[in-house]
Amino acid sequence: MINQIKTVLLLGALSGILLLIGYLAGGMNGLVIMFIVSLIFNLVSYFYSHKIVLRIYRAKETSKKENLWLHNTIEEIVKEANLPKPKIYLVPTETPNAFATGPNPKKSCVAVTNGILKLLSKNELRGVLAHEIAHVKNRDTLITTIAAIIGSAISFIAFILRMTAFGSDRDRGGAIGLLLLGILAPIAAMIIQLAISRAREYMADERGARFVKDPVSLADALIKIESSVYKNPLRFGSPATSSLFIINPFKGSGMAFMNLFSTHPATSERVKRLKALKI
Repeated sequence: MINQIKTVLLLGALSGILLLIGYLAGGMNGLVIMFIVSLIFNLVSYFYSHKIVLRIYRAKETSKKENLWLHNTIEEIVKEANLPKPKIYLVPTETPNAFATGPNPKKSCVAVTNGILKLLSKNELRGVLAHEIAHVKNRDTLITTIAAIIGSAISFIAFILRMTAFGSDRDRGGAIGLLLLGILAPIAAMIIQLAISRAREYMADERGARFVKDPVSLADALIKIESSVYKNPLRFGSPATSSLFIINPFKGSGMAFMNLFSTHPATSERVKRLKALKI
């Protein structure tokens, strides 16, 4: 029930930003247009957002024959979690990471990158997979996926506003207003996304560690992933979807300012909590 309320509040806030953009950019006509856009995005996000995210990251479903250990491990975890087995996808990048998506447990998906399969030990990878299954168990996958899709839409519309602010027939004040809106709207959307994301990550860390009864391996995995991502951040995809991943995949050496707006808690704090967890 709590996660359902969070979903409604988050979608309402993000949709509200779309409506505000429409009203300030085009008055009542703009408000109506963005209201329609908001409805379309919410409907599309619910039914297709997981497919959109998988396509964004070029994820391909992998069979049990291709990755026996991966399938067997996830089968063990979902049995412990009392969940149906999700579809398993591989993302073609050497940047180590993983995410879960899907509107409900019956249609859930877990995606891992080629890089994470090479970087982590089996125990560490088991901890990461348990973390992602915990997101499914907590019903986090729907809220983060929808938030990511709508956040991407807001960023795209804001980019258009910034590009057209001084190319219209508006007076200078109106043009500056559009420019400010184009700058501030994606920041507001990001703040809304991170508002619930940090608590969600802590919950998934703890629950996932309990599924495999091994918090230390998950803690070690987080340290390895963050260190590797810092050196080799993801080069494709959308930063608006960063909340889906176990570690922000775009968190490279040039992202220090963006760390202030991180959708994830500090890895050091996550590690500290995991290592203090009694199982």
